[in-house]
Amino acid sequence: MRSISIFGATGSIGESTFDLIRRAGGAGAFRTVALTGARNVARLAEMARELRAEVAVVAHEEELPALRAALAGSGVEAAAGAAAIAEAADRPADWVMSAIVGAAGLVPGMRALRHGGTLALANKESLVTAGPLLMSTAEAHGATILPVDSEHSAVFQALTGEDRAAVERVIITASGGPFRDWPLERLAAATVAEAKAHPNWSMGNRISIDSASMFNKALELIETREFFGFEPAMIEVLVHPQSIVHALVGFRDGGVMAHLGPADMRHAIGYALHWPARGDVPVERLDLARLARLSFEAPDELRFPALRLAREVMALRGKAGAAFNAAKEIALDHFMAGEIGFLDMAAVVEATLERLSGEVALGIPAAGLDEVLAMDHLARTRAAECAAHGKKGR
Repeated sequence: MRSISIFGATGSIGESTFDLIRRAGGAGAFRTVALTGARNVARLAEMARELRAEVAVVAHEEELPALRAALAGSGVEAAAGAAAIAEAADRPADWVMSAIVGAAGLVPGMRALRHGGTLALANKESLVTAGPLLMSTAEAHGATILPVDSEHSAVFQALTGEDRAAVERVIITASGGPFRDWPLERLAAATVAEAKAHPNWSMGNRISIDSASMFNKALELIETREFFGFEPAMIEVLVHPQSIVHALVGFRDGGVMAHLGPADMRHAIGYALHWPARGDVPVERLDLARLARLSFEAPDELRFPALRLAREVMALRGKAGAAFNAAKEIALDHFMAGEIGFLDMAAVVEATLERLSGEVALGIPAAGLDEVLAMDHLARTRAAECAAHGKKGR
């Protein structure tokens, strides 16, 4: 029986993964090793009971008594905290979904790779902050990483059976989010509620706001570079409001391979779950006649400076990705708390990178995970200082 773990089980990706596991036979078809969640104890316990997991881990230690109570009599072990999540990743599983949002997903993902199984990677921050380390760890242990972001799954599928040396360009698409047509002066006053109202995708609040600011796409630019190894100049972003074409790969003979699918993350998750086969996935089938029109446009980098910052980070490489992601997460925290404006997020990230470039050698690769985590901590400290300064100036 195939063994699985889901890290970030109660988030949107985790819920979609749970749905597919259940449809594929649930506890009768899979041995569930570990499930982890943030604060939704009731849902985590419900999932763990249904899949008969060995252990369920909640991220916040103060929630442990509630989790234990919810799992009483089930035979499922309860644990809490970052160390417990890392220990859960030390339990071997054939297939692991890495769907914890943010840099918090890096350590469990790295540990899971050591078992030589398959890591379904929805945590883009792992590649952004520690791409070379993640890829070398997978290679050293004979593990497989499968991308679960819809764009990178699309690129992966378009490249299947192709000679990567023949690739000329890679295009990842962006919906443009809720603010695609807003004037800059209106963007400055955008609220959290407006930013998290994504027009196409059903996602968590943080990733929805990242999509509205294009920081999500900025991370995906870096992720494309780190996972596939293509030079930054080969990677493009195209705004595609319908979110039907997820990525395109252009070849030196002028041909372009496009991947189309509904705006449903279960497609990319299902592809990773059933790979190398294609399984039955319960997503809507495209009706191109009903869609009638697919449109594309170049992104406005004045409106979305995150894309420009991502290209600067790709040029630097080294520890710049870790600094970029940490600063982005802190800026997002401050925006969600109402302490800075929507456009201030990019300003905070840029100011943090500028400040760090005068303190450390951002372009020098990290020697190990400890150096990545140290940069993450330093960048969060500097970003908080920059955000506080920006708040005073408002």
